[in-house]
Formats: sequence, C-alpha cells, structure tokens
Amino acid sequence: MDFGRRLRYEFRDTSLLRLALTHRSYVAENDQAASNERLEFLGDAVLGLAVTDHIHRTYPDLPEGQLAKLRASVVNTATLAEVSAELGLGRGLLLGKGEEMSGGREKESILADSLEALIGAIFVDAGWEVARSFILDLMLDEITTGATRPGRSDYKTQLQELAAERELGAPVYLLTGSGPDHDRRFTATALIDDVPRGKGSGTSKKRAEQAAARAAWTTLMTSTTEEDGNGTT
Repeated sequence: MDFGRRLRYEFRDTSLLRLALTHRSYVAENDQAASNERLEFLGDAVLGLAVTDHIHRTYPDLPEGQLAKLRASVVNTATLAEVSAELGLGRGLLLGKGEEMSGGREKESILADSLEALIGAIFVDAGWEVARSFILDLMLDEITTGATRPGRSDYKTQLQELAAERELGAPVYLLTGSGPDHDRRFTATALIDDVPRGKGSGTSKKRAEQAAARAAWTTLMTSTTEEDGNGTT
C-alpha cells in the first residue's frame, strides 16, 4: 500500500494507513482487532471543519444558507467517493471475501468512508494544519466550482440545459491527459455543434469537464448578453 507519492503525504506511523484502509468486513474474517470506523468518525469531523473554515473565510459575502449548501456540495458521499477513487484508495482496501466479491472496492459508501478514515489517520499522525492542507489540496476544485452557484446544479448540467434551450447540439467533451500517474492532469474541450466553446483542466476527468463546461456556459451567456446589448435601441 505505497500511496505516498499519490497522496503527497508520507505517514510517520504506517500502521495508521493500514488501519484507515481496513474495512469492517475484513476484521470480521481475519484476526485483526479494529476497522477504520473510529478513524472515519474522526476524519468526518476534521473534513467538515476544514471545509467550513475555508469557505467561511474565503466567501465572506455568502449568507449562512448558501454556505451550508456549498459545504453540502463538497462534503457528500458522491464527491468523497470520486476523490477517493482518484487517489486509488479502492485498490488498497482490506476487504472481507464477501465484500470483495460484491464489488466493494468500487462502492461509493466504502470509498467515501475510506477517504474520511484516511483524513482521520493523517490528523492523528501529523495534526490539524497538515490534515487541513491535505483536505484543501484535494477538495479546492470542488469548493471553487460549488461556490460559483451554491445550491445549483453542476456546470455540465447547466450547459446541457442551456444548449437545449437554444436548440443547439448536446455538448461533447474531448479529453487529453498528461503527467505521471501520481500527478495526472487532464484537459477537456467542450464542443457544441462541433464548435469549441470552452476549455478547462483539472486533476480528474470530471474536474476537467466541469471546468470546460463552466467556460462554455460563460461563453454562451456572454454572447447572449452582447447580442441583447447590440439589439437595444
């Protein structure tokens, strides 16, 4: 379970990493005293505080209700599972045979829980500041995207809706990747009717597509504003 380069963090106590990746199904079938559930409990609290503190400081004009929606758009099972999969945590999980056979390495709930357990382990190993930096390094793209329109659907959905409203073709995304496995970067171009409308990059395919969709959505909205302005008498 050598995740050091991918995580960009080296554990001083490597037993914490093993514990963070130990699912309760493995404990039930093997002679091991503990699962990752206690670390998951701790990591959930650390994650929530780190994200809440960051958005409270970074977006002083957002009211409490929108801050809550922004936090919920980041701290949820689907987002955490995606980030966990990007880190490759699924491949390192210790699972029981039954959970292994049922596809546990790809289950959203298990992946999300393992990420929270990992955060808890880093907090125990190195303290608040290191854990906070680790979380923000992982989640900053999601926070930034969510902050643009708190409580609204993601930009890929918004772009698809806008394209349909204008009777344009459905958006298509062209993807390229570069860099080593532990530091992979993706670039996406959003095409509508075979015309490039926006480009974006990120540390995952989904993040790159979201960035491209946001750029394309902005381009289409700006062109509408300009057309309306030019038509005003």
